[in-house]
Amino acid sequence: MSRYQALIICTSPRSGSTFLCRLLQATGKAGLPDSHFHEPSVAAWLEDHGLSATLFPTEYAQLVAAFDAARASGTGDTGLFGLRLQRHSVDFFLQKLAELHPGLPTDTARLETAFGKILYVHLTRPDKIDQAVSRLKAEQSGLWHRAPDGTELERLSPPQEQVYDAGAIARHVAEMFADDAAWAAWFAREGVVPHRISYDDLSRAPLVVLAGVLEALGLERSLSDGIALPTAKLADAVSRTWAARFRAETGA
Repeated sequence: MSRYQALIICTSPRSGSTFLCRLLQATGKAGLPDSHFHEPSVAAWLEDHGLSATLFPTEYAQLVAAFDAARASGTGDTGLFGLRLQRHSVDFFLQKLAELHPGLPTDTARLETAFGKILYVHLTRPDKIDQAVSRLKAEQSGLWHRAPDGTELERLSPPQEQVYDAGAIARHVAEMFADDAAWAAWFAREGVVPHRISYDDLSRAPLVVLAGVLEALGLERSLSDGIALPTAKLADAVSRTWAARFRAETGA
């Protein structure tokens, strides 16, 4: 049995978080982590769980229902709640959490009231240019994740022509550095020492990284044995060409 009741993956887009979430889900013991509070909208949280905001007379009642539904969805029958928090939605999420649990002194106190004792995992991608290129390609192609057999797992929009855009890459690089800085500031303010994972290690030795998270949770490392890799890399020759061009143009 885990020494924790919850796991929260603190990250930013195109960091390998979907890959990590699915690996953890596959163990059957490490929660069902996903972006259960992805959009900055209580109504959207409810809609994600098949509920309508009109069913609840007050926003407080909506919040209670949204958090109850998220806990159920993120736990299943694993006994542990799993959550992925992308930095862009954290401020709204924490604001609503404070409305749900007023009077507590810190974000972590409110999080533990909502979810129990938490292991925080900080997942980052050191190469911000590769991360930014990955995001731009996903935005343009509409395809965010593919299964190992080549089938599409997540498509958010119809495909568009893939066009190199140095301005968009630079904006994404700046956003991703800002995300890392914001997470670091939040950890320092809240006194959190997270379990740290890099995209590079996750990509190179995913089951070793998974075993490390399981061990940090107090679960058996052997739960990672034989887990099938759940997603395929989308990086290709276009990705490499765009990244090399951006580095050459900017001296990065």
